[in-house]
Amino acid sequence: MNVATISTENIPLVLQLSPAIAMTDEQFFALCQLNRDYRLERNAKGELVIMSPTGSETGNRNAKLTQQLGNWTDENRTGINFDFSTGFKLPNGADRSPDAAWMTLAKWNSLTEEQKTRFAPICPDFVVEMRSPSDSLQSLQDKLQEYIDNGVKLAWLIDRKNSQVYIYRPQTEVKCLDNPITVNGDPVLPGFQLQMKTIW
Repeated sequence: MNVATISTENIPLVLQLSPAIAMTDEQFFALCQLNRDYRLERNAKGELVIMSPTGSETGNRNAKLTQQLGNWTDENRTGINFDFSTGFKLPNGADRSPDAAWMTLAKWNSLTEEQKTRFAPICPDFVVEMRSPSDSLQSLQDKLQEYIDNGVKLAWLIDRKNSQVYIYRPQTEVKCLDNPITVNGDPVLPGFQLQMKTIW
């Protein structure tokens, strides 16, 4: 395997597999199950992206994010939410695991029971990525655009380092909010307001 990127500072390790290894979706899923201490993704080129667990502070902020989204989902009852350990198979072939995600019940119910137990071959309606201290902003911005290009209706990139939130929507210029108190999910998540005081 050719190593494309190596770092000791929690920056993802990217391994080029093709043409030496042709990993099926089933094999990739099994690999992820065998290596639960790591967060594994596969980009559209088929490269394996290996990320170590987040630091405690980032993990706490991710938990607060998931908690708020989960509370709103329970009240709204039109969809289902997911945490950072959930993988999705995007239309471009990438296997991605956003920090938080949500999709409508109609979309979720269109999946077979077997598809629900693996990395669902479907694009969520809403995703969030939170920048950890060592994350490259550009790589995360590229990732958010990938989500939009594959069918996500609303995506947020939370940059805690600079107290900014980037809002992505299809066919719309990216909007950057400076130190917002709340972030509004309308109309994809009607009435959802992410309270940023527990995220910053």
